[in-house]
Amino acid sequence: MSPISVFRVATRAVRPSGLIRATQLPRSRVQAPVALAVARPSFSTSAKRFSGHHEDETYEQFSARFEKEFDGVQDVFELQRNLNNCFAYDLVPSVEVLTAALKAARRVNDYPTAVRIFEGVKAKVETQEQYKQYLEALEGLRQELGVALREELYPNEE
Repeated sequence: MSPISVFRVATRAVRPSGLIRATQLPRSRVQAPVALAVARPSFSTSAKRFSGHHEDETYEQFSARFEKEFDGVQDVFELQRNLNNCFAYDLVPSVEVLTAALKAARRVNDYPTAVRIFEGVKAKVETQEQYKQYLEALEGLRQELGVALREELYPNEE
């Protein structure tokens, strides 16, 4: 046997007892189990995630955080992203947060979003009475900023 043939046989052999058997099998069948073992993901390599280990945010902290975020809004995208985040919680935003949101909407000249803020409040509150209380609390600001309600813009829709 030539030295190259001996080298091929030696490299194909999985174990010394399988020296003859390894030469009879095609090369792809011998290497396939090794390739599959390498390609399989291992559970031990996944990183731990500690998403459940955070403190609960109080309503006051929630309000302060979103007031601060709305005060720093510079464009329509930021405003709408903050509104989406604010209304995604199971909380109705406070009057102070809504005041900051309305001022931000008018600051970036986004009148439709200012109208939709009131629609969002109407959808979030539990009763119509609560919605009326929010409207009363925000009436002065609403008149100052010139924001009409959807009910005023489209009186025939209900």
